Amino acid sequence: MLPFLSIGCPYWRYKKADTMNKISLLKTLLLACILLTTANAFSSGENGCTTEPGQNEEFSYRSYVSHHLVNCSETILPGQDEGFWTLHLDSIFYSIFMAFVFSFSFYLAARKATVSAPTGWQGFVELVVVFVDEQVRDTFHGTSKLIAPLALTIFCWVFLMNFMDLLPVDLLPALGQRVGIEYMRVVPSADLNITFGLSLTVFLLIIYFSIKIKGLKGYAKELAFQPFGKWMLPFNLMLKLIEEIAKPLSLGLRLFGNLYAGELIFLIIALFTIRAATDQFTVGDSGYMVVQFVLGLVWTLFHLFIILLQSFIFMMLTIVYLSMAHEEH
Repeated sequence: MLPFLSIGCPYWRYKKADTMNKISLLKTLLLACILLTTANAFSSGENGCTTEPGQNEEFSYRSYVSHHLVNCSETILPGQDEGFWTLHLDSIFYSIFMAFVFSFSFYLAARKATVSAPTGWQGFVELVVVFVDEQVRDTFHGTSKLIAPLALTIFCWVFLMNFMDLLPVDLLPALGQRVGIEYMRVVPSADLNITFGLSLTVFLLIIYFSIKIKGLKGYAKELAFQPFGKWMLPFNLMLKLIEEIAKPLSLGLRLFGNLYAGELIFLIIALFTIRAATDQFTVGDSGYMVVQFVLGLVWTLFHLFIILLQSFIFMMLTIVYLSMAHEEH
C-alpha cells in the first residue's frame, strides 16, 4: 500500500457554491466525454487487429477482443509460461504511475495551500479531502490516525486506475506496438491481481487492528465463541472464517468484475468502427460509425458514474471493515 498523504487544509467553505460553476463543471465533463468518444472512434482498428481480405470476420473480431485482454507479462521462474510467479508488467506500471499522479498532484495542492478561500486545484483537493473525512467521521467509530489517509488514498488511487478505462481502447496499445510491446492492458483495476492485492492489504490491516485493539486472546475468543457461545465452537469458527474470508473476496471481485465488464463493452462498441474500417465497407455501413459514437458517448457518461461509484464502495467497505475491527464485542 502506498505511503498515505497527510494534507493539512481547512474545512470546505463552499457550501454556497455558485450555480454557474456547477453548470460549467457539467459542461466540462460532457465535453471531455465527447472528446474521449471521438478519439475512441478514430483510434479503433489502428493496432493491426482489423480484418484482412478473405479472413473470417467472426474470427477476426474475436481475436481483436482477446488481443486486448492479454497482459504484457514476464515470468520470474524460467520455463513457466503462466502461474503464481508471472508478473503483469503493464498493470504494475500503470498502477504505480497512477499512484505517482495522485501523490504528486495532491502534494502540489498541499505545498501551495493558503488559509484564504481556496480556488482552482486546491479547492478541488480540499473538496475531496473533506468529503472523505466526513465519511470516516460518520462511519468509523474507533480512534486511529491511519484510517482517514488510508480512505483518501484508496478512493483517489482506485478512481484513477478506473479512469484509465475511459481512454480510447486502441490508443496506448497502438503506441506500445510502435515500440515493440505486443500486448498491453491499460486498466489496472481490470486485472484480478491488482484488485486482490488491494483487498488483501485491507484484509491484513483488519487482522492487525483486531489483534491490536482486542489482543491476541480477545481476537481468538471472538473467532471461537461468537455468535453462539463456547458450546458451538466448531460452528462458530466455521462461520467466522467464512465471514473473514468473504471480506477480501468481495472487495477484489466486485471491483474487478465491474471494470472488466466495462472494458469488454468498450471493446464491443469499438467493433462498429472496425467494421467500417474493413475492405467490406460500403456506404450503408457508415451507420456503424454513428452507432459507435452514440453508444460510446452514452456508455462513457454512464461508466464515469460506475468508476466513481466503485471507488466510493471500495473506500466505504474498507472503513466499515476497519471500524468493525476496532469494536470489542
